[in-house]
Amino acid sequence: MAGRYEETFRRSLADKERFWAEAAEAVRWEKRWDKVLDDSRAPFYRWFTGGRLNICDNALDRHVEGGRAEQAALIYDSPVTGTKRSYTYRELRDRVARIAGGLRKLGVERGDRVLIYMPMVPEAAMAMLACARIGAIHSVVFGGFASAELATRIDDAKPKAILSASCGIEVQRIVPYKPLLDGAIELARWKPSACVILQRPQGKAALTPGRDHDWEEWEAGASPADCVMVEATDPLYILYTSGTTGQPKGIVRDTGGYAVSLPWSMKNVYGVEQGETWFTASDVGWVVGHSYIVYAPLLHGCTSILFEGKPVGTPDAGVFWRVISEHGAVAFFTAPTAFRAIKRDDPDGALIRKYDLSKFRTLFLAGERADPPTVQWAEEQLKVPVIDHWWQTETGWPICSNCVGLERLPVKHGSPTKPVPGWDVRVLDPAGHEAKPGEIGALVVKLPLPPGSLPTLWNADERYRKAYLDEYPGFYQTADAGYIDEDGYVFVMTRTDDIINVAGHRLSTGAMEEVLAAHPAVAECAVIGVDDELKGQVPLGFLVLKAGVKQSPEEVVRESVQLVRERIGPVAAFKTAIVVQRLPKTRSGKILRGTMRAIADSKEWKMPATIDDPAILGEITTALKAAGFAANAKEPA
Repeated sequence: MAGRYEETFRRSLADKERFWAEAAEAVRWEKRWDKVLDDSRAPFYRWFTGGRLNICDNALDRHVEGGRAEQAALIYDSPVTGTKRSYTYRELRDRVARIAGGLRKLGVERGDRVLIYMPMVPEAAMAMLACARIGAIHSVVFGGFASAELATRIDDAKPKAILSASCGIEVQRIVPYKPLLDGAIELARWKPSACVILQRPQGKAALTPGRDHDWEEWEAGASPADCVMVEATDPLYILYTSGTTGQPKGIVRDTGGYAVSLPWSMKNVYGVEQGETWFTASDVGWVVGHSYIVYAPLLHGCTSILFEGKPVGTPDAGVFWRVISEHGAVAFFTAPTAFRAIKRDDPDGALIRKYDLSKFRTLFLAGERADPPTVQWAEEQLKVPVIDHWWQTETGWPICSNCVGLERLPVKHGSPTKPVPGWDVRVLDPAGHEAKPGEIGALVVKLPLPPGSLPTLWNADERYRKAYLDEYPGFYQTADAGYIDEDGYVFVMTRTDDIINVAGHRLSTGAMEEVLAAHPAVAECAVIGVDDELKGQVPLGFLVLKAGVKQSPEEVVRESVQLVRERIGPVAAFKTAIVVQRLPKTRSGKILRGTMRAIADSKEWKMPATIDDPAILGEITTALKAAGFAANAKEPA
């Protein structure tokens, strides 16, 4: 007899339209849809066409009117500033309505873009919801990005207004945001008509007359705005992710599908009920922050914790347990890299036992591959299920997970368990044929993707098709490789492109190479991702210097590291580069990054058949060993 998971999964694929129409009954619609799944422009599928709703209405107003007005909606806990604040659903709705009114006063209307460049403060979540309230499209940019990266996003989204703050706060330093924003606007071809700056007491910013507004005065002078109903297929937000070319891709999220899939996932994937407290330690600049700090918990009627701090150092490796205990969180979602940091600082779990975690029942890990030793350590210390699950910026919510709200399946370490209902995951070989159980190939999802996933890229339908659909017609290419075992468990092994995953942040090595190549002393360069115990991966650069360069190699390396920090930002974690005489290449000129990565990580590798000069790999191995890598490098297999 099939269990609840198997039965739900079977129904989700056998009768997609009925399955998602039932889930959509939990949403408040001004007008019901004409068609659940519109395949008239396949492979550009759309969900709930003809339907009209407002996602802010569903996240806030509906709960205020339905009996949750005095329940906490958002708890702000900031150990870096020593601040704690709680907002009820009524209080959150009222502030969001005023901020939405302030945007209206700046001339922002339905369909206009608003860029949000803010630290982890309540106003960041409010700004997102305020945009949604009036039908504007928000684009949140993580505060760790430098001016050049921010400028590319301004030029692509063309925002009418930018909402920002005077500074962000790290463990031991203040990060001024306003100079980065000013620099980005100066670099960008597109100029926003207005900026609104939240002045934080830890660091005030100078405002540009005629363009900049003080947030407190701006919000205080605004009249509350009502919800504007939009089409289910209207964009809710654009979220930029690194592209292999270095040009970021604007992931579009539609309104209706997101409003349906997210609350469904809260109950069925995460096993969290309405009224319960949920804690996600991420950033609103990433998809996890969009989906599981802001939209999903509020749509589901939960209390969401917005945390401004780090897993260690604010003040110690017990801060997550303090937050869970103090606010009564029943489930917690973070990245494996956070647990590696906690494990490093508190190997015996002594800080865990300082806190009452009696209400806490499940830990979820995602953002990068959860290595089995880290998962097992968490299981041993917390005595609760530790769920590794897999998804992407593009998908918006989990592709594979142990769906504890349906039925908790046996755990296989190294696997995010099975596909979530709605996701038809397959493994294909390079010829597009389905692989046998246990055979590694490209992980793909059979079209159509379920509601909540990306329908396209911002103003780039053809790029969407080329990036995700063309290689395997009829399937979405995840760009991850792995296998499915004989029990149907999915194993995600590696990326199939040169995007690296640094502490859960997907970053393009191509973008870093562009920066390094701009150094006047650098003739050629390559960047690879090497294994790192704490961050999962970190970038490592290889520099070939121009002939006759007067600078020392050490000086070029130092300047190159600084260049990446300035142009991409500290989030890249780019700290090491090696000067080499030449790079290993194929006869056609392709740099053998995968082989270099295997050598650096001391993994088995084969001498590429197409290599131009095999001796170069010996030189690379020697250089890597001198720099502290490839300690146990093996000879080619």
